[in-house]
Amino acid sequence: MHFAVTLALLTLSVPALGQESFLCPDDLPGFFPHEFSCDKYWSCLAGQSELMTCGNGLAFDDTDPTYERENCDYLHSVDCGNRTELEPPISSPNCPRLYGIFADELNCNTFWSCWSGEANRYECPPGLAYDRDQRVCVWADKVAACKDEEEEGRFECPARSSGIGTYSLYAHPDDCRLYYVCMNNAPREYGCPLGTVFKIGDLDGTGRCSDPLEVEGCEEYYGDVDINALRALGF
Repeated sequence: MHFAVTLALLTLSVPALGQESFLCPDDLPGFFPHEFSCDKYWSCLAGQSELMTCGNGLAFDDTDPTYERENCDYLHSVDCGNRTELEPPISSPNCPRLYGIFADELNCNTFWSCWSGEANRYECPPGLAYDRDQRVCVWADKVAACKDEEEEGRFECPARSSGIGTYSLYAHPDDCRLYYVCMNNAPREYGCPLGTVFKIGDLDGTGRCSDPLEVEGCEEYYGDVDINALRALGF
């Protein structure tokens, strides 16, 4: 299961100081990678070269064989190869560099999307955690850095007493909207759709998402929140 943030990346670059020399091939216009730096490149126009630098946290994408495309992309999306040099990091709150997607250092299910030093906070769905290497949300027990955090207060699947299907469902002890799916004695945390809560079934290990008014103790779970308004905003 994946949850990822995608952005339409623009070419964000500025002329670099302390320019080197570069001979534009055949006096053709285009954009050419720097020999050593991954976040620098050459812009050629009318036989004149200008050294450019991508935004801090971006790198020059050199995959266009025609050299007509000027594109700075996230560092993790660019294969720099032997172009190993980078400008020093410029940081802002929750952003190690001005552009990029970064894990939260305190919460395993949280990550930050940084654009020009402005950080937007995102949370993975219940039961998932942010994987720094894949840069997507995956099951929390698959993220090594989050295993200790996940083990604290971990839900333990009850011993199966019935032969219902291949999995069983159990209510979360503290949150009406959440529930656990137990498969092979391993719990996975899920959440009911907005506006509903988990209702325990008539048989052990069964249940479904239902209207809060149908679940004793969860009638006021959403309080006075306008569910339809939240849905319209994309929640």
